[in-house]
Amino acid sequence: MILGGSASQKLAAKIAKELKVPLIPIETRRFPDGERYIRIKGEIDDEVIVVQSTGYPQDENLIELFLILKNLKDMGIKKIKVVIPYFGYGRQERRFKSGEAISAIIIADLLEFAGADEVFCINLHEENITEFFQIPVHNLSAMLPIADHIKENIENPVIIAPDKGALGFAKEIADILQCEYDYLEKIRISPEIVETKPKNLDVKGKDAVIIDDIISTGGTIVNAVRILKEHGAAKVIVSCVHPVLVEDALLKIFAAGVDDIIATDTLLSDVSMISVASLVADAIKKTK
Repeated sequence: MILGGSASQKLAAKIAKELKVPLIPIETRRFPDGERYIRIKGEIDDEVIVVQSTGYPQDENLIELFLILKNLKDMGIKKIKVVIPYFGYGRQERRFKSGEAISAIIIADLLEFAGADEVFCINLHEENITEFFQIPVHNLSAMLPIADHIKENIENPVIIAPDKGALGFAKEIADILQCEYDYLEKIRISPEIVETKPKNLDVKGKDAVIIDDIISTGGTIVNAVRILKEHGAAKVIVSCVHPVLVEDALLKIFAAGVDDIIATDTLLSDVSMISVASLVADAIKKTK
């Protein structure tokens, strides 16, 4: 049975359809002081799959998830699989400065305490987050559904990582599509001047697809779009797994001249047109 939290109800319904299992009715609301109220309705099997992204507002979505998990355990559910399409608080997976809280470890501990028996995530910001759990964790890649979307909509694309850190994503998609890929490299011309350009490829006249895991403020993507346009790209399409898109990020990217923005539905947004439901459902089937 599938239970969808407030942040992922549509995705939960899609996963339930893929798995051919029922959705569990749930009531969620706030008390006048802002505290969360959770009520799980109907009969429940011994095994439940909970789907809840923990993006903005992270604190509210996390508290709701903890309440759901602990409530299910108290109701006698024997096994709870948790699908967290976007893992909030995943940026801080180490202590960079003395006294910092390592938030990813704390969230992992709290998920286990609340009752999670197995966790499924999609493109964790840092792979080593899986090591913080004592329970099985599956870090799924959304590059295949993104590649499928690109294949259906763009002819002869070249895949571009906005920096070297995203090069692995570009290579993964390029390998699926059997196309060229590259990343934007910063070259210091002088102490005052830094030039950014594709490291190996000439993008002139080509349809360039930028790929990254997370787009938050959009600053890195805006810079990449402008550079590719300056180097003569015929079209520039931006793609990502997690469309965090805080404040006016979407507007800034379109203002930079991008032709389109595509993202998955790990988070709800205006550009979440690629579903990860099949990806998640297939992974769940393999763990039965």
